[in-house]
Amino acid sequence: MDETELARNFEEHRGHLRAVAYRMLGSFNEADDAVQEAWLRLARTDAAEVTNLGGWLTTVVGRICLNLLRSRSTRPELSLDTHVPDPVVSPADGVDPEDEALLADAVGLALLVVLDTLNPAERLAFVLHDMFAVAFDEIALIVDRSPAATRQLASRARRRVQDAAPAPDTDLVRQRAVVDAFFAASRAGDFEALVAVLDPEVVLRADGGTSRPTFSAIIRGGVAVAGQARTARQLAPFVKPALINGIPGAVIAPRGEVVSIMSFVVREGRITEIHVLGDPHRLRGLDLAAWVG
Repeated sequence: MDETELARNFEEHRGHLRAVAYRMLGSFNEADDAVQEAWLRLARTDAAEVTNLGGWLTTVVGRICLNLLRSRSTRPELSLDTHVPDPVVSPADGVDPEDEALLADAVGLALLVVLDTLNPAERLAFVLHDMFAVAFDEIALIVDRSPAATRQLASRARRRVQDAAPAPDTDLVRQRAVVDAFFAASRAGDFEALVAVLDPEVVLRADGGTSRPTFSAIIRGGVAVAGQARTARQLAPFVKPALINGIPGAVIAPRGEVVSIMSFVVREGRITEIHVLGDPHRLRGLDLAAWVG
């Protein structure tokens, strides 16, 4: 197989590999780096010895991502307490076709936040097995454990995911109505209406990155979150509806500059989680041209 054919075969798997890496890392830049590293490793390999290219590449990307996750523990500047993963931002009327692979299996920000709490081996076992149906025998080779121990990793991760990120409402129209009611109440400064649309145990996670450390916070409880939303009502006129990882959210863009992206989780008609990305560096790395015009 010549290099042109090898590159063409690799490109057929790129979307799948990026989806794997995004679920593993929650970062577009790191996911793209992992996929590029997989290509470099393939180029250095005798392709004639690879009988299942898709499986081989998935394993390689998984191993690369595992190493990246392990390296995060040595980076003190990265706080997972307030970290919000990179969002997939799409028009309010539907997900872009190129984003569909990234968002299969309803990979919302809430799920990615929970995945951040798993240890690297648990996350790998859960993502590869539960989301991509990779056999435990193959995953065991990556994490250097027995298949039985690898199965336990995935089981432990699955329980934590189910406990921390139960399924949200599935009706997008009803979800949008709840989110719109939140912004209407915020715009009006209506504290009681805000409390009514929020779950009493709602959690707001805001990530300002290293350049906006005072923005980063975790706020818990309907009263506290309503108070925060009312104080930020000056931004309400600049709310632009969007789909954030396939569910209703918003891009906040005053004076043609995106200052934050908000994602909501709606369960039983109330908002249970709000994730806000306000890191200027990461926002500049997203394609948000459609929301600043």
